[in-house]
Amino acid sequence: TSPRASAPFVPVNCGAIPQELLESELFGHIKGAFTGATETRAGFFQTADGGTIFLDEISETSLSMQVKLLRVLQDKEVCMVGSTRTRKVDVRILASTNKDLPLLIEKGLFREDLFYRINVITVDLPPLRERGDDLFLLIQHFAKKFAEELGTSLPRFSDRALQALSKYYWPGNVRELENVIQRLVVMRDGDVIDTPDLPSLMRFSASQPTPLHRTLAETESAYIHSVLSSVNNNKTLAARILGIDRKTLRKKLLGNVTS
Repeated sequence: TSPRASAPFVPVNCGAIPQELLESELFGHIKGAFTGATETRAGFFQTADGGTIFLDEISETSLSMQVKLLRVLQDKEVCMVGSTRTRKVDVRILASTNKDLPLLIEKGLFREDLFYRINVITVDLPPLRERGDDLFLLIQHFAKKFAEELGTSLPRFSDRALQALSKYYWPGNVRELENVIQRLVVMRDGDVIDTPDLPSLMRFSASQPTPLHRTLAETESAYIHSVLSSVNNNKTLAARILGIDRKTLRKKLLGNVTS
């Protein structure tokens, strides 16, 4: 067992934190470092000292932030915003992304030196739609989790509901699935969750087979626009339904426009 097993584990969603705040969140800041900094506050790296920090969606960080992360990896020290003094940290870094980092490197959007520092052991996870029966195991896991949190009985999913969920595209992967199951468990009327209980997009997906000639990008684009249409173009709500942040949604929409 790793000695870090009982040490702090600090997850950070880099895509959900505005880039102008990310440095302060990761490295902390001293009192008076900026407007509103009324006290000195430690960052996530200091909180994770001796343990592990998980940088989710590391591809969403800016190039300037990537330089700072590289410095932490190389020197094992951080500098709080507003300070000139560095502080040693002993932190194991885990990172995840749903992007093709080598492609981002070619486009000048991700630093090659940082990539090679974090790319020590790689675990490739296929998207949820390609993971077969994993979907049903995750449905049961999240249903049990949220039922226990609410103190209610474990709901049962009808065969029709499970079939509809299995036909859905899941562009937001596990995060989107978790959000959907939570909503179903909270809003259910009885002990059985059936097709009519599902969000309209899942019912629509089940009844609309995807044309074989459609590319993955075209399918995703059509789905994103159907989500936006269903929520009257509310991008915040659409991003929540898709299981992504507004910045990622904006990039996907720009990609759809320019492709």
